[in-house]
Amino acid sequence: MQVKIKEIWAVPKIGMEPIRRQQLIQATMEAIDEVGLADATIARIAHKAGVSTGIISHYFGGKDGLFEATMRHILGDLGQAIRKWRDSTPDDSPHDHLHAIIRANFDRSQVDRSVMKTWLAFWATSMHRPDLQRLQRVNDRRLFSNLCHQFHRVLPHDKARNAARGLAALIDGLWLRGALVPDGFDTERAIALAYRYADEQLAAN
Repeated sequence: MQVKIKEIWAVPKIGMEPIRRQQLIQATMEAIDEVGLADATIARIAHKAGVSTGIISHYFGGKDGLFEATMRHILGDLGQAIRKWRDSTPDDSPHDHLHAIIRANFDRSQVDRSVMKTWLAFWATSMHRPDLQRLQRVNDRRLFSNLCHQFHRVLPHDKARNAARGLAALIDGLWLRGALVPDGFDTERAIALAYRYADEQLAAN
């Protein structure tokens, strides 16, 4: 019975106040930004959010559940950014859609300092937690699928897949280097480099 209770509590309850949920997620990212995931204790997060530790245990089942919920929130923001930039594209061309996907991955919601540190903690932790590993794989596959679809509108199948792999790796690499730069992330330069790669691949059909 104890195991079943924990499994249920590992997912936030539907009736949880959205404002309280947002406070806890924001507090989690801030705590990770300040001290790293290992030292971002439930007590520290609860204090930053102005709630009791019991609230976190009740709604999320503990730190692991809260961290997963935080990452799902960040991934949700990424999905919204992709939709936002796609909606702003001048036309339906592969060029514009690829540029929208690139810009979304460097959207403000993804390059905030606390978000970037949470992403880094997620990547490291996902190697040891199957639930987070599944979440990471879903995100990777979604990016590859979206890129591949756009490249495939212009390029043959194999070339489209190779171009998508290359652009996905470039996006991740540019983002990672930016996250580790102490002087700040030059997102516009990273975006320009990714644009150039995408455009060169489209022109190579």
